[in-house]
Amino acid sequence: MADGRSELELALAEAGGPDAPRDTSARLRRLLDAELGRGARELGEKRTGYATPIAVAVAAGEDVVAALPISPELRADPGAVTERAAALAAAVVEHLVEGASPGPAGSPDDLRLRLGQLDGMLALAYPTADATEAAEYAFEALNAEFEEKRIDRLRARAHLLPGHVLEEVSDLRPPIGPTHPLRVAEAVTRLGGSPLDDETVEALEPQLLRLLEPSGQVSRAHEDPDPTRRVARRILQRLDGMGKWGGYHTAFDHLARGFAGHERALAYEVGEALLAAGLLEQKPSVGQRHVYLSPRRSGDIRRLIDEGELPQGLRLPSTSG
Repeated sequence: MADGRSELELALAEAGGPDAPRDTSARLRRLLDAELGRGARELGEKRTGYATPIAVAVAAGEDVVAALPISPELRADPGAVTERAAALAAAVVEHLVEGASPGPAGSPDDLRLRLGQLDGMLALAYPTADATEAAEYAFEALNAEFEEKRIDRLRARAHLLPGHVLEEVSDLRPPIGPTHPLRVAEAVTRLGGSPLDDETVEALEPQLLRLLEPSGQVSRAHEDPDPTRRVARRILQRLDGMGKWGGYHTAFDHLARGFAGHERALAYEVGEALLAAGLLEQKPSVGQRHVYLSPRRSGDIRRLIDEGELPQGLRLPSTSG
């Protein structure tokens, strides 16, 4: 396994790192674009960054900003990226938010993450009182994260760039949807957890639902008089509240968590029915069964969670004697 440094890393060091003068901006931007393009290609392969670690760029501007080797389509469609890319984006959100130190979020309006693009790649921005300090923190924390290798089959390296290299980040807007996975990643971080730790995310589920879900939606799902429909709505609501869409998934065995003993077997049966109907999809690339909400069926999923409306093709198990 090689441990080489990219041309971007060498040129950045030669130019003075984050203090590199503006007349180096065009060259550093060109090298960054090349590295992000390489990273995007390698994120689709079985292993990523094993010859030379792929790049994530961090910089201080008006906000703390980052550029990732990921399609900006992720802002609207969590299914537009691979599992490894999804985890990488969540890790960057976690450490940008930590560096910005916004404190806990009290309402959906308190969530501040914005997503945009830089030369066709995903960019993130987060407001902070001290962007320089936040960028330095995110740079160090991300490289520590990458050293820990919490993201399977990924070698990556964060680079702290001058703000002028990333100043053309554009089209910054919030993630689309109240429970977009990166919105959930911000919320989890601000509640003191890590979006890469499923156990922590599940432990924070009640707080996440209160923070992210419209008032009254939780109680409607729990109060459904039909037992199998109630289980289906609660399963979908939990996955939605934890941002388990597209490349963000959880173990099938976790679907029964939170149910009393007599309902656990029913929860697994309902999970199989949701899979058969295409509301859930299964991740084929992991040994243990993992599932996620299908972005293609988001309308049906929302109507079932909110109103109890069963979509065509969903056959829930019977509980009659």
